[in-house]
Amino acid sequence: MSEAEVTDQYWMRHALTLARIAWDEGEIPVGAVLVYENRVIGEGWNRPIGHHDPTAHAEIMALRQGGQALQNYRLLNSTLYVTLEPCVMCAGAMVHSRIGRLVFGARDAKTGASGSLLDVLGHPGMNHMVDVTEGILAEDCSSMLSDFFRARRLEKKALKEKARKGG
Repeated sequence: MSEAEVTDQYWMRHALTLARIAWDEGEIPVGAVLVYENRVIGEGWNRPIGHHDPTAHAEIMALRQGGQALQNYRLLNSTLYVTLEPCVMCAGAMVHSRIGRLVFGARDAKTGASGSLLDVLGHPGMNHMVDVTEGILAEDCSSMLSDFFRARRLEKKALKEKARKGG
């Protein structure tokens, strides 16, 4: 394994720990870590439910912190590690912030904007190109999401059953 692959896995593990915080808060478990010169300048996890904010995705939270850390909305030469392929909103924010690189774990067939549904980051009309690496710890990232949604379905089923029994 190359040094870059080891580094990518290290930071993706950190993103997975942040995704677990989202899960514990009842949010969809997605975590993001923004790294500049091998140090964390921003991190986030999904919080739209708790913050009552549709833009409070893990990536946006990390980019906001990164802008504050660098005192600049341009996040040149930074790398964003995310457990799930970004949506259109987050991909657009990455282009606007001028991050150098995106590394993500699991693909998102329903809303992914880095090749699954759309390819915002690879679109030739964009005024900034983001280098993309995908599939880092993909199985771990994907299974966390699957486990979360399975648990949520079981909780809903149990609540329906309880209501049906009148209790």
